Amino acid sequence: MAVRTAMILAAGRGERMRPLTDTTPKPLLPVGGKPLMAWHLERLAAAGIRRVIVNHAHLGQKIEQALGDGASWGLKILYSAERRALETAGGICKALPLLGEAPFLVINGDVFTDLAFDTLRLPPRALAHLVLVDNPPHHPEGDFHLGADGTLSPQGEPRLTYSGIGLYHPRLFAGCKAEPAPLAPLLRRWMACGKVTGQHHTGRWLDVGTPERYQRLRQELSRGPRD
Repeated sequence: MAVRTAMILAAGRGERMRPLTDTTPKPLLPVGGKPLMAWHLERLAAAGIRRVIVNHAHLGQKIEQALGDGASWGLKILYSAERRALETAGGICKALPLLGEAPFLVINGDVFTDLAFDTLRLPPRALAHLVLVDNPPHHPEGDFHLGADGTLSPQGEPRLTYSGIGLYHPRLFAGCKAEPAPLAPLLRRWMACGKVTGQHHTGRWLDVGTPERYQRLRQELSRGPRD
């Protein structure tokens, strides 16, 4: 079944990107002539996704003003406002009433990728399916081991890095609360049950987490995007 709903995580403060993020939310920083988040919205629309939930906290009104209702991309955008950033798991838990009962896609608002979102599928046995990438220089130890059967484990070698892109079933978050909580511990608990799978994306991906990486992406895109 194709996923029809996505969530873009955009509530982070972007401390490492200051002073750029003092006045502009990190997902709205311009790259290639458009906000960073707009690249996600275009790819989501191209993948057939029509409903997008965006959470926000820091300068959240600027995000709503920039994206509006999503009509510019052929999308319907809804917002999950957080008085304080709830981290990844907490933010998703708060947005669950908007996300519905079917599996949904979650994307970090501060990554850039050429991944075709319509190629992602949640296996029947899984409650989460993560996109992994080669370990970048700033995270050489990686996060998870991808087994030959497609399941993920916190142990084992080699390890790959979680891209910030994944499919999730709402049951993964059963009993969760809308309070600050990271996602990794929850994923590890379900990995122990064999309920988390993954795939290795070898295409383009960048965590736009520092001014240096941000400037590198801007320079690359100024020479024209690569699909």
